[in-house]
Amino acid sequence: MGNCCRSPAAAAREDVKSSHFPASAGGKKKPHQARNGAGASGGGGAAGEKKRLSVLGEEGCDVGAGIEEKYALDRELGRGEFGVTYMCMDRGTRELLACKSISKRKLRTPVDVEDVRREVAIMRHLPKSPSIVSLREACEDDGAVHLVMELCEGGELFDRIVARGHYTERAAAAVTRTIVEVVQLCHRHGVIHRDLKPENFLFANKKENSPLKAIDFGLSIFFKPGEKFSEIVGSPYYMAPEVLKRNYGPEIDIWSAGVILYILLCGVPPFWAETEQGVAQAILRGNIDFKREPWPNVSDNAKDLVRQMLQPDPKLRLTAKQVLEHPWLQNAKKAPNVPLGDIVKSRLKQFSRMNRFKRRALRVIADHLSAEEVEDIKEMFKVMDTDNDGIVSYEELKNGIAKFGSHLAESEVQMLIEAVDTNGRGALDYGEFLAVSLHLQRMANDEHLRRAFLFFDKDGNGFIEPEELQEALVEDGGADSMDVVNDILHEVDTDKDGKISYEEFVAMMKTGTDWRKASRHYSRGRFNSLSIKLIKDGSLKLGNE
Repeated sequence: MGNCCRSPAAAAREDVKSSHFPASAGGKKKPHQARNGAGASGGGGAAGEKKRLSVLGEEGCDVGAGIEEKYALDRELGRGEFGVTYMCMDRGTRELLACKSISKRKLRTPVDVEDVRREVAIMRHLPKSPSIVSLREACEDDGAVHLVMELCEGGELFDRIVARGHYTERAAAAVTRTIVEVVQLCHRHGVIHRDLKPENFLFANKKENSPLKAIDFGLSIFFKPGEKFSEIVGSPYYMAPEVLKRNYGPEIDIWSAGVILYILLCGVPPFWAETEQGVAQAILRGNIDFKREPWPNVSDNAKDLVRQMLQPDPKLRLTAKQVLEHPWLQNAKKAPNVPLGDIVKSRLKQFSRMNRFKRRALRVIADHLSAEEVEDIKEMFKVMDTDNDGIVSYEELKNGIAKFGSHLAESEVQMLIEAVDTNGRGALDYGEFLAVSLHLQRMANDEHLRRAFLFFDKDGNGFIEPEELQEALVEDGGADSMDVVNDILHEVDTDKDGKISYEEFVAMMKTGTDWRKASRHYSRGRFNSLSIKLIKDGSLKLGNE
């Protein structure tokens, strides 16, 4: 197998040459303490000598110069905050595996180091299961920690949800059973997962009946019966209310599984807003919508299970055992196996429709920018357009974004192109590129936004009315029905007065519009410091306060 990219070990070794790991507080360490601690001590040895950071300690397998001697590393499979996952091959058995390489350079604090140690310890502690990806080996070298695991080639559950738009009840029941079996296994062995979400489940292969496996235990933690935790972790859309209240136990995993079940059945999360504060408030309010399509066509048993998994009081919430004994899962093979309706699919198209509105506004802003404001963007376009054909392809955009310092995942680059690309060719002309750049750089100031708003507000009455929006979208290319306009209004018109105010327009322009993209954004699954502060000081109200 060829090596199509620089190995993670080589990259990490280059990183570590110029870095220094700060010692933990408390002064000098003895040599063995420095080896097993969170950082290398700067004293105690020859002048200027740095002791090597040991993450795994004595239980780790030290591969010295690098992992390449045992494994041939190939293409990148995924990328997270701390490391990169590559396909690899065991040179001895020629078995294809996955290697998650975590750069030591990015483990900046003792907490980061402890997170990696705990992830390895938990994966070693949990018994072998067909529903959990198996850890073959954990090694470290000078620059990185390497977790060699079984390879899953079927893609993420998240991507299948997006591709399908929804699951039939029978298919959703099969997926839910697997997820809750993972929860049950974790809880029986004293582990809270803390980050259950569709992105953290992979299919073993691309077959329709492929096994589903949990893959990421990076935020998991050991617990004892009755023990409570206060750290706010997890991905916002899947976070239980007691996590926000900073007093939780293993019950939070059932809540997260309930959110996934809701998404499986209808295509959107039960608690959604365009800001972290809004998501938190929606979770704490706990209102679950079973009125919109396709819920009227979903069985009462399925809705009953969702309600009991999303029970706000963790003491009343079902346990994993009780979920698996619920009639809906017990009779999963009898569950309806018919599509839940085209409305679900149309809802998953709302983002592309919404983006037409936002894209049109960005083009209006771009048309009125001064020469000075677009000079840098024009130069960037020239640099990215390596073949000088006047358009930037997907590959050119991806390479260019990396060159200019923004490390977006491939799926995010693709979403950027899809969001702006008007003719479906998978490339951007200069005008579209300008719109992408405005979106990335958030250049739209109040003056720009006011000008764009007035473009849509044809009669100047201070509101964008449905007919004005429809007219603008038709001008943007192709006829649009009022259904499309109504979809946009549903998302943007927050006070539900049937029109879009300037404040609502600004909110749309400054925030995301798709839970799927937002879900991808939280790679490490933690609320930002502002949201945590709002929760702490009471600005973000809890429960019925």
